[in-house]
Amino acid sequence: MLLDSAALAVDLVGAVPAIVPSNVNITPNDTGLPGIGSLRTIVGAVMTIGLILSVLALIVSAVVWGFGSNSSNPHLAGRGKLGVLVSCGAAIICGASVTLINFFWDVGQGIS
Repeated sequence: MLLDSAALAVDLVGAVPAIVPSNVNITPNDTGLPGIGSLRTIVGAVMTIGLILSVLALIVSAVVWGFGSNSSNPHLAGRGKLGVLVSCGAAIICGASVTLINFFWDVGQGIS
C-alpha cells in the first residue's frame, strides 16, 4: 500500500512539468486599456505639481532658516536647514522618478 502511494506521487511529480507552462512572456503595451494616454497626462501633471511644491517648500524653508539665524534661534534655524534638505530631496525624487522606474524595470527584465 505504501509503495503504491509512493509510485503514484512519483507519477504526479513527473506530470507537473507537462502541465505548467515553462515560458511566460508578458510585456506592457499601450493599447491594453482605454485611457492610458490620459493616465500619462495625469501622472505628468502630478510630477509638475510635486516639483512646484518642492520649490515652494525650498523657499519657505530658506526663509525660516534665515529668520532662525538672524534671531539667534538655533532650533528654528535647524528646522529651516532640514526643510531645505527635504525639499531638495523631494525635487530630486520627482525629477528622477521616470529614470528610476526605467532603471529598475531594466534590472527586473535582466533576471532570468
